[in-house]
Amino acid sequence: MIIIFDWDGTIIDSRAKIVGCMQQAAVDCDMPPQSEEAISNIIGLELTLAIQTLYPQLPPPMIEKLRERYARRFVEADAQPCNLFARVEETLTALHRDGHQLCVATGKSRKGLDRVFGRLPISELFVASRCADETRSKPDPLMLHELCEELAARPHEALMVGDTEYDLAMAKGIDMPAVGVSYGAHAPARLAALQPLALIDCFSELLPIVNGQSGHSTG
Repeated sequence: MIIIFDWDGTIIDSRAKIVGCMQQAAVDCDMPPQSEEAISNIIGLELTLAIQTLYPQLPPPMIEKLRERYARRFVEADAQPCNLFARVEETLTALHRDGHQLCVATGKSRKGLDRVFGRLPISELFVASRCADETRSKPDPLMLHELCEELAARPHEALMVGDTEYDLAMAKGIDMPAVGVSYGAHAPARLAALQPLALIDCFSELLPIVNGQSGHSTG
């Protein structure tokens, strides 16, 4: 089975870092920083789209300036790596051992994901990935289409796992089953509205769900 994971808020606990860096970048640009709630809402979107959502009246030159300042702030802050959420490493290892193909679909840039992959042993468990600067931003499902094409699978033969409504919406858009995690950027009620297979409170709760889906798809 192909299992496609969001990264920030699903695999790693990066919410506080993203919020802080966006607020600092706004101050750098002499702009009012947005609230934690507002910034949490845009986690998962491609960075330019995220900034446009936060500051809808901002002219293009200022969008680019804020984008540059955020990227610089985040790289500086990321010298201290974010922690994996509880039970992530052992669960991914078990899924890989059971023969599942693991992928990443993220709002990060390729440069950003590669930087994280370069220092995490679990990166070797993933067979494919798509980043927001390589395709269309979530919630457009293009990155899921592309991953399925790369691995010669149909959407219903894969599973999307994410912490935002953008993750679940892009899966729903192509009839791909999805699981939401309750501990990330978006509140469980927002995820439940998109009717995922399940909402899980701990990453390891994914194992019985995947086993059930695998049994269903092969039976």
